[in-house]
Amino acid sequence: MTDDPARRPRKEQLAYSELMGAMLDEDKRRRKAAKIIAVLGHALGRSGPKPLDGLSALDVGCSAGFIADSLASAGARTTGVDIDEPGLAKARARFGDQVDFRLGRGEALPLDDESVDVVVLNHIYEHVVDPEGVLADIRRVLRPGGVLYAGLGHRYQVLEPHYRLPFLSWLPQGAADRYLRLTRRGDHYYEHYYSRAGLRRLFAGYDVWDYTLPVLADARAFAGDDLAPPVVGRLPEPVLAATIPLVPTYVWVAFKGASAPRGPALRAAPRHLP
Repeated sequence: MTDDPARRPRKEQLAYSELMGAMLDEDKRRRKAAKIIAVLGHALGRSGPKPLDGLSALDVGCSAGFIADSLASAGARTTGVDIDEPGLAKARARFGDQVDFRLGRGEALPLDDESVDVVVLNHIYEHVVDPEGVLADIRRVLRPGGVLYAGLGHRYQVLEPHYRLPFLSWLPQGAADRYLRLTRRGDHYYEHYYSRAGLRRLFAGYDVWDYTLPVLADARAFAGDDLAPPVVGRLPEPVLAATIPLVPTYVWVAFKGASAPRGPALRAAPRHLP
């Protein structure tokens, strides 16, 4: 199942942290981690300085380890998995005392069945060769009732985040490659984004709740200022909901099995996706 089979087959992006410097920007990675932990805390009905205390967590595509380290600091027994060997070396050197970093692919995770409470998949699916395989193997390692946090770029984002080029992700493979060469940003466009409908099909095995609107409506509580400026949160909810197609990242929480967010009421509630 793919959104656009013409864009496949694809190649693995090894040593990604050395190709994309943003993966080594600690301040930005920590801010993303704060958002992830706030959303997970609300979904699980947990609060306080260590909302993941007593849980096991997995960061798929951990790279240099900043998000995995933040999960561990929030109380989780944390494993980070990636194919990025240079990134893993940096992660082990700095955070290896509190995070178990492992070399492995997302579609063949080096973990036992039903061994993890929480999984983070943050801006990863567009890079992998087999997104369907990754989502299936995450489901395998999640315990019943476990939760997956997914930060998801989508095909119709206006500005492609990796190359900062408008409408790049809208294009078929050949045109995207030519666009990169003409703008001298690269030779080949590796990323593959799905439409919103394609993403919902990708997550068909999960019970999915969309947290994009709550994060926009209360960016301070959810550390969501990377999605939109705080002024956006002051818009009435119907107007705010109308901006969702323009948001570059969807924030989804996907449960293994039927479930619902357990946190307190919000100005804009998470939306259940059928």
